[in-house]
Amino acid sequence: MDWWLTLLLIMGPLLLLMMLGMPVAFAFLVVNLVGSYLLLGGMSGVEQLVINTTGALTSFTLVPIAMFMIMGEVMFRSGIANDLLDTLDKWFGKLRGRLAFMAVGGGVLFSTLTGNSMGSIALLGSSLVPEMEKRGYQKPMTLGPILGSAGLAIMIPPSSLAVVLGVVAELPIGRLLIAIILPGLIMAVLYTIYILGRCTLQPDVAPSFDVAPTPMRVKLEAGARNILPIGVIVFAVVGVIFLGLATPTEAAASGAVATVVLALAKRRLSLDIFKSSMFESAGISVMVLLIVAGAIAFTQLLSFTGATFGLMDAVLGLPFDDKTIVLAMVLTVVLLGMFMGPLPIMMITLPIFVPVVEQFGFDPLWFAVLFLIAIETGSTSPPLGAALFVMKAVAPQGTRMGSIYKAAVPFLICDFLAIAVVFVFPEIVTWPVGLMFD
Repeated sequence: MDWWLTLLLIMGPLLLLMMLGMPVAFAFLVVNLVGSYLLLGGMSGVEQLVINTTGALTSFTLVPIAMFMIMGEVMFRSGIANDLLDTLDKWFGKLRGRLAFMAVGGGVLFSTLTGNSMGSIALLGSSLVPEMEKRGYQKPMTLGPILGSAGLAIMIPPSSLAVVLGVVAELPIGRLLIAIILPGLIMAVLYTIYILGRCTLQPDVAPSFDVAPTPMRVKLEAGARNILPIGVIVFAVVGVIFLGLATPTEAAASGAVATVVLALAKRRLSLDIFKSSMFESAGISVMVLLIVAGAIAFTQLLSFTGATFGLMDAVLGLPFDDKTIVLAMVLTVVLLGMFMGPLPIMMITLPIFVPVVEQFGFDPLWFAVLFLIAIETGSTSPPLGAALFVMKAVAPQGTRMGSIYKAAVPFLICDFLAIAVVFVFPEIVTWPVGLMFD
């Protein structure tokens, strides 16, 4: 059977089941079981696929997913995330557009607490947008900064999505977590430059208002009490990986322990909060692992049937240069993000894209970072980016989707600029990785 027909027989039913509303994990399960039975020799093919998938799921490389989920749940349920907002509020003072800058600062800090961008949108949107509107901020400066900065949860460790990407693409998790740091900070800087420029050129989008002055002593105390401990948690995850003191799995565990200890030290961790955090993180982790299991089996199905190699040969034979094809892949991810969630996009495209990138001789870590930025960009892209609807859910009553779309556009431009910068200068990804102590 020709490779393209095999690919069509595998991809077609998968996409159809997803369009019909079947959960992603079950759509993969159905296609994997039926496909392996029909294309890999009946029950022997199914058994081999199950054995390979079980072996992949029992790998310690997947443990960080659960640990990062615990970190995020404990942080949000214990109220530590709100402490960060209060501290930022003291530090920004009377700065014009201070609430918009708080959204970006909060997005960066919350990224170190959880890899869940939708959770960041929900928290920032529900806490900052009403205050912004009360102060006379216009829609572009109330909704946009939150949509843009919340996506940084994908780009700044700990990022559960980066761990999933590393597992599916078979990339070193520790190196990938270090590789995404600079691109994530570049995105935050681009957002800040835009907000500063917009507030300078159009002061009416973010009117200034009187704020009671905060003594420097109070600012320093708040920073030491609420921000400095977050730095310790970041070191417990990222620092120990960078210095070669721990594997990503060990670093994730140390980060989870540090988070629980911090919540205890602040007397914010009751037994009920601890139990609810564990159960919620376990539920989300199981859901993610089910999808990962389906993706691993799907990757093997494509490989065993020869569809991956046939497609790779076809792509390599296209009359375009290598970088143009890679750029087309990245833009495809953005386009898919307008209609699908991050995990389905990742599971469907990575098994096809990564072998092609490696065959071209490019660093797969560089492509992985571009892929994650594209995922974040797609999730905030009209008409159906998931982040847009989360924002609609938490925005004040009467907020129109058209206003959300317009507010998102400038930050989408910033995202595309970030893609261009990383695409042209791969050193942004490779330099920090090269400094790691292995």
